[in-house]
Amino acid sequence: MTTFVLIPGAGGDGWYWHRVVPLLRACGHEAIAVDLPAGDGKAGWPEYTDHVVAAVDAATADAGDLVVAALSMGGFVAPLVAARRPVSRLVLVNAMIPVPGETGGDWWGNTGQGPARRELDVAEGRDPDAPYDERAMFFHDVPDDLAEEAMARPAEQSDTPFAQPWPAPAWPGVPTRVFSGRDDRVFPVQFQTRVARERLGITPQRLPGGHLLALSHPAELAAALADPG
Repeated sequence: MTTFVLIPGAGGDGWYWHRVVPLLRACGHEAIAVDLPAGDGKAGWPEYTDHVVAAVDAATADAGDLVVAALSMGGFVAPLVAARRPVSRLVLVNAMIPVPGETGGDWWGNTGQGPARRELDVAEGRDPDAPYDERAMFFHDVPDDLAEEAMARPAEQSDTPFAQPWPAPAWPGVPTRVFSGRDDRVFPVQFQTRVARERLGITPQRLPGGHLLALSHPAELAAALADPG
């Protein structure tokens, strides 16, 4: 049995993994979707990591293999968990990949996310200067009922972690996989590929779907997670 610890992105809502959890359990694994203290202005990377470690400790006394998977901003948290608990694998899902000392706020400019997103908008016929549309950016491939439910859920995100340098001295020496949505409009797949190669020396595995694969393509994501590669 493998225990999967599933970390959400900005907003800290473990609900985003709710379609994946039963699929992993149906394969004989355990899956724990963790909420992060995103609305707490005093909480940064150490506190986010504390929450995940506490969830691990509460649920994995006899966990077998422990896999930590992270969506988007959760990419800053997953490797910090691996520094505190034995982890057999890290999995990044359309995730931010930090380098030591980099803040969450600086990551965007350092990686060139803005120009990459603009280039994709132009290539796919969207106006790159149009007003920001959360639904079109994040939920374009999510079923309408789920998109409406997601957008109605509380989603407060403190700026605190975005101002804090990533505290790890290096990426942990843990096998790491990177999954990239082929239709991600937030972190375009070519952008993710470049960043993963530059920062981790890893070429991502491409999966169908946009940024929120756990909502739009849970079966494909669960199968990729369960595959030890």
